[in-house]
Amino acid sequence: MELRKEYAYALVVPTSMGLRITPADRQPVHSSDTYFLQATSAESNVASISSYLGLPVKVLTTFVKDSPMAAFIKSSLMSRGITYEGKDVPQGGPWGYRHQFNIADAGFGLRGPRVFNDRAGEVGLTLNVKDFDLDRIFGKEGVRILHLSGLIGALSHETSIFCLELARAAKKYGTRISFDLNYRASFWEGREQELRDIFTEIAGISDILVGNEEDFQLCLGIKGPEAGGKGIGEKISSFKDMIGRVKAAFPNVSIYATTLRQVASANMHLWGAILLEGENWHVVEPREINILDRIGGGDGFVGGLLYAILREWEPEKWIRFGWACGAMATTFFTDYAQPADEEQVWSIWEGNARVKR
Repeated sequence: MELRKEYAYALVVPTSMGLRITPADRQPVHSSDTYFLQATSAESNVASISSYLGLPVKVLTTFVKDSPMAAFIKSSLMSRGITYEGKDVPQGGPWGYRHQFNIADAGFGLRGPRVFNDRAGEVGLTLNVKDFDLDRIFGKEGVRILHLSGLIGALSHETSIFCLELARAAKKYGTRISFDLNYRASFWEGREQELRDIFTEIAGISDILVGNEEDFQLCLGIKGPEAGGKGIGEKISSFKDMIGRVKAAFPNVSIYATTLRQVASANMHLWGAILLEGENWHVVEPREINILDRIGGGDGFVGGLLYAILREWEPEKWIRFGWACGAMATTFFTDYAQPADEEQVWSIWEGNARVKR
């Protein structure tokens, strides 16, 4: 299915691009001396599903001028089929701006993964709505879906306003808005009321709203699912009740989604999802998936969900493709899934891991 001609981009995402270093062979950080380097961000992880499957995607970001790490990031984005737009900010000396580092291992067995974020001087903090022509992007070029994440939305006052103004511009020009709440306590510290107000406004004009139980409670003040010792699959009705409360608070949203995850070990999770579209529930009961590296699984789900919506498939396929893309992401050392084609994703959904010749 071809996109309508008047849209230059299927998906646009604002993001702060960074770098992740991961020890080789699933070893812990503190005992390793060999690492894999990748360019990453939650939002570009989402965008990668559509870009690898051939849809036009753009990230709005900012770079450190003349930095070899910025060159590495730009090259990575281009290799993934993602175009980018953003200002080159002068470094300002050795103690100036940089692209942040995410230092994380994948864990193994009963040794869980550990993540250490080193974001001092992050150039993404400077993202400013004044550096982008929103009328051109949304009005002249055209965007089908704007995807926002609470990570970039809460990064700094400037990025919060940036995301809010992007959402307002998208709404003005008829672009659909996807919002993944992605709560992080350290980002919200000291800014709780400011961020609650901004997140509430963005959620109120969004078309697609994604979050887990913590996200809905701490970002929007929605009561979470009932506590209890039951397994994740048995708590689906409580999660549905929570989504019902989200819908009552934000009735203009048309699609609500949450993922379900129960960790058995670093190598095996139970993975499921719930989606409410209109009055119709779509549920994937938690199933066992094998984990190479868990980081990016949730982003893969959102990326697959948005791709399915962009392709205008019937709603029952949205959650299945999203679930499968999330499961696929955990089979890569990169934070993002790299699907070869739609068939490969559907084979994951079908549980078909047989060799394809």
